[in-house]
Amino acid sequence: MDKRIEEIIENLKNVYDPEIPVNIYDLGLVYNVDVDENNEARIIMTLTAPGCPVADILVEDARQAALAAKGISDAHVELTFEPAWDKSMMSEEARLELGFF
Repeated sequence: MDKRIEEIIENLKNVYDPEIPVNIYDLGLVYNVDVDENNEARIIMTLTAPGCPVADILVEDARQAALAAKGISDAHVELTFEPAWDKSMMSEEARLELGFF
């Protein structure tokens, strides 16, 4: 995996929904991270619910996480609801943290 993508993912693990004590990556909200030949990052992510009151904050925090990675010149975050998020998308650690086992 590209080191820039790895660094972006590590940075995304520091982004939290204020209502959930698990980062957005382990929650399964991040569907894709890519970096193009111009060093621009593209993140495709979702929210736990379409009406999430902190949607703008999470999108901007994800964008800033990507921009903080070494060599990234710009970052774009696309919000999608296809497929819809569900608990099965969480990492095992996230399910443990939230008591879903």
